[in-house]
Amino acid sequence: MGKTSVTTGLASAALAAGIPTLVVDLDPHADATTALGVQPGGQQDIGRMLKSPRRARLQDNVAGSSWVSNGSSDGTLDVAVGSAFTGVYDRPDLGRRDLRRLSAVLAGASNYELVLVDCPPSLNGLTRMAWSASDRVVLVAEPGLFSVAGTERTMRAIQLFRQEFAPNLAPAGIVANRVRSGSAEHTFRLAEMESMFGELLLTPHIPEQANWQQIQGAAHSVHHWPGDSAKNAAKLFDALLESLLEGQGTARDRRQR
Repeated sequence: MGKTSVTTGLASAALAAGIPTLVVDLDPHADATTALGVQPGGQQDIGRMLKSPRRARLQDNVAGSSWVSNGSSDGTLDVAVGSAFTGVYDRPDLGRRDLRRLSAVLAGASNYELVLVDCPPSLNGLTRMAWSASDRVVLVAEPGLFSVAGTERTMRAIQLFRQEFAPNLAPAGIVANRVRSGSAEHTFRLAEMESMFGELLLTPHIPEQANWQQIQGAAHSVHHWPGDSAKNAAKLFDALLESLLEGQGTARDRRQR
C-alpha cells in the first residue's frame, strides 16, 4: 500500500521544513533504512534495542540519513536502523510488557520534534508495539476494494486496542496513496472512502508516480530529485505534513505508519 513511500515522503518534507525528525524502521524488511541512505555501522539496530529496551541508548545508536550529508539539508534526519531481528516480535500474542518495549526505547527521543515509525504490513506484535508508543496513527490505503476494506478493519482494530492498551492513542487520518486520476475505479473508491471515513480521509491525496522506485532506489529525498513530477510530489508531501501537524500543541508528537 506504499506505507514506506509515505513515511519517506513525510520525512523528506520534515527535513525540508527543518523539523528534527527520527524515523524508526520497525519493518523487518528495513526498506525505509535503505531508502533513507543509511549504511549500518557499529550502532545497534532497532531489533537489538528492543531486546534490552531499558539499557538501550537511542542517541548512541541512531544513524544519520545520507539525505543530510549529501547536501540536501543541514537539518536533522536520523534513523533507528531496521533489521530482520525485529521479526521475533511480530507475533499476535505479545503481552503488555512486550508491547511497551518501543515506548521504553523512545524515552530517549527527546531531541526530536517528530518521530515516524514505519511498521510492517500486518496487525501483529510490531504494529501493536508501535501503537503503544504512539500518540497518533496514520493509515495508508490505495483506492481499491481490498485496501479500503482492510483500512476499515484496521480502524476497528485501533479502537479495540485503545480500549485495552492505549487510551490516548488517536487516528491521525488516512492517506490515499498511488491514486490514478484517470481511473474510474479510483474515483469511485475515493468517494466510498469519503463516505466511510469522513474527515479522517486526509488531503491532498498522493498520486501514482512512475519514478518513485527510482527515487527510493537512489536513496534520495524527493525534495531534491530533478523534474517537475518530483517537485509536484514534494509539494503534496509538504501539504500532507502540514495537515498532520496542524493543531498539534506539543513538539513531541509521534506518528506511526
